[in-house]
Amino acid sequence: MTDARHFQVSTTVDSAEAAADLARSAVEARVAACGQVAGPINSVYWWEGKLDNATEWLVLFKTTAGRSAALVDHLKTQHSYDVPEIIVTPVMGGNPAYLTWIDQETQG
Repeated sequence: MTDARHFQVSTTVDSAEAAADLARSAVEARVAACGQVAGPINSVYWWEGKLDNATEWLVLFKTTAGRSAALVDHLKTQHSYDVPEIIVTPVMGGNPAYLTWIDQETQG
């Protein structure tokens, strides 16, 4: 485990609209300070026994250690995929003012 105080959480979705909706709902719920949408991206993966390929959008969220589990739960309930990619990565450093901003915006 890590003693990180902040995390970046990523997921992918199947449309720009779904990405924007997911980013907005997480920020409105105060489980993330921000959600950044990038895409389209091309994903190649195994699904149901066959090699698949999809156009997706990546959403990156910034949150705190104390809100990360709530963000993961939020993504699981709001996501349209049967098995959504949700990756939680510790932030081991950064601009102190930005990290403080994350703390403030997730206190809702």
